Amino acid sequence: MFFIQVACPKESRLLDPFPSQNQLLLTVVLLLIASCSTSCGDASTQSPAPLPVPPVISVSVAPQNPSIQINQAQPFTATVANDTQNEGVTWSLSGTGCTGATCGALSSTTANPVTYTAPAAVPGSTVTLTATSNADNTKNGTSMITVTPAATGFAGVTTWHNDNSRSGLNTSETALTLANVNTTKFGKLFSCTVDADVYAQPLYVPNVAITGIGARGVIFVATEKDTVYAFDADTNTSPCLPLWHVTLLGSGETALDTTSGDGCIDTVSPDIGITGTPVIDLSTQTLYVVTTSKSSGLTYFQRLHAIDVTTGAEKFGGPVPIQATISGTSFDPAIHLQRPGLLLQGGVVYIAWASYCDNGPYHGWVLGYNASSLLQVSKFNDTPNGILGGIWMSGAGPASDKSGNVYLITGNGTFDANAGGMDFGDSFLNLTGSLSVVDWFTPFNEGSLNTADLDVGGGGSVLLLDNPGGPNAHLLIGGGKEGKLYLVNRDNMGHFSAGSDSQIVQSFSPTGQGIFATPVFWQNKLYLAPSTSPISQFVFDTTKGKFNTIAAFQSVATFSFPGATPSLSANGTANAILWAIQRPAGGGTAVLHAYDASNLSELWNSSMAAGGRDQAGSAVKFNVPTIANGKVYIGTHGELDVFGLLP
Repeated sequence: MFFIQVACPKESRLLDPFPSQNQLLLTVVLLLIASCSTSCGDASTQSPAPLPVPPVISVSVAPQNPSIQINQAQPFTATVANDTQNEGVTWSLSGTGCTGATCGALSSTTANPVTYTAPAAVPGSTVTLTATSNADNTKNGTSMITVTPAATGFAGVTTWHNDNSRSGLNTSETALTLANVNTTKFGKLFSCTVDADVYAQPLYVPNVAITGIGARGVIFVATEKDTVYAFDADTNTSPCLPLWHVTLLGSGETALDTTSGDGCIDTVSPDIGITGTPVIDLSTQTLYVVTTSKSSGLTYFQRLHAIDVTTGAEKFGGPVPIQATISGTSFDPAIHLQRPGLLLQGGVVYIAWASYCDNGPYHGWVLGYNASSLLQVSKFNDTPNGILGGIWMSGAGPASDKSGNVYLITGNGTFDANAGGMDFGDSFLNLTGSLSVVDWFTPFNEGSLNTADLDVGGGGSVLLLDNPGGPNAHLLIGGGKEGKLYLVNRDNMGHFSAGSDSQIVQSFSPTGQGIFATPVFWQNKLYLAPSTSPISQFVFDTTKGKFNTIAAFQSVATFSFPGATPSLSANGTANAILWAIQRPAGGGTAVLHAYDASNLSELWNSSMAAGGRDQAGSAVKFNVPTIANGKVYIGTHGELDVFGLLP
């Protein structure tokens, strides 16, 4: 006989004199225990309430995937969501082609933000910067850093088409190469929404000390609603938030609106605010920009603003109203379009104007303002005794040389300079810094060009590098609506000659189509995309000092109206890439193209990748790409698009 004693809820005790019956006893005990658990009434056996689910931690790092030159420092910030105890992060570096110091250095492993310093030599791969949550070490965020060789002579893109000669060149681009600009390695990184169309070229400045944030590479964007944005040039957070932005309108004012009868639809539409590309003075960290606005009482204003690039605040007592009178003719802010990019030369900001759809009476104006005081110091009207002569050049800024001379091209209008007059319609002009005429050239068929509205200044001019070869050391080239390029000796521009233009160096028609663009000149090659034409490469003959008029190479793609103003990136003379924005006929999605500059074979364009991966925004006229520090920036309809090496 055997006995079973069960104490409920205490542990059961078994007396088993018959070991052979263990299995049976175990079954009985388990049944008794189960019965006890439902009948003994111990509260501890009741099902507990479900525990709350802790919030999930996530980590992000900014900036995302930047290009950093060797030995340069860049701050990074980690944002940790749901870190309720603020336990922070731990930073680390890694890379398949580097270890230890060859990957770079961190100022701390726990500080936030932290400063990363690139190594003294380019590592064999990208460097991964990781921020790991201290509250949950399974959660982290990363940024892929591309370390590039040192760029020499590149301080940013601070003016239209890169410099005062309007070359469109960035020959200090070390990250983008002929080998990596393709659909596998290059594409659209992110876009930033803005409040209106972007006609002005985006400007780039490295290492801007943004108040309250720290040093950042910054891309500046101006819109047709009179707003200026400063975006982190490398961060692709979603949404893309500005470091700062400021709307430059007076109290009760708005930008102009073509739906209300302002301006004209064919020029800029629907909003008219900031159209001309601003200019930045690095020495004072100041961005200069002209705004157009109106009050509710339909009073029209144009103003020059000086903006602190670190905060967006007004400087130097600005803004100042745009006002001028010459020979009894006053500047009218309601009818003059500030289309050309601004020029900063010798401490003076130069601003030029044309019109809206030739709605007169208007003139071609140029005004100069002291960059420190914003006082007007010079003024010029190219048709003071006539009419028209607008200066617009498809958005190109006036150029300047080392002596401080200012160069521009005017549109159709009154011309009487050949008879001793002061009116310079359809002319190339060389002005002093005080805006008096030094020299000029006007085509022999100016009269017919004027009648047919074929502006010589349909595009802008480029100052060729000093001493490119041949008998003339100082040349400029530009063209207009007739489709003709003019190569002019800056030391003797030729004035006017009836019957021919034989007094200048050269003239020729590249494709027979109108020119609404500014060319690029690099390594004795000229790149130009007239309206409804391919991009053509023309070789400069250094012996003759002229261009071969038959294109050496052309792009496969045709660029519909208005053609394209390209930009070029290279590392010295290596890895030269020509970039151009294609605007489809009648509008539509912008397409960014990248070409091997040696032969115009296409490397990549933003419509190549499957699924619209690299698709840009809707195109606007006369846009120019900005290439800086491994990225390409373009302004479109309501957004900034950023392209670069894919992570």
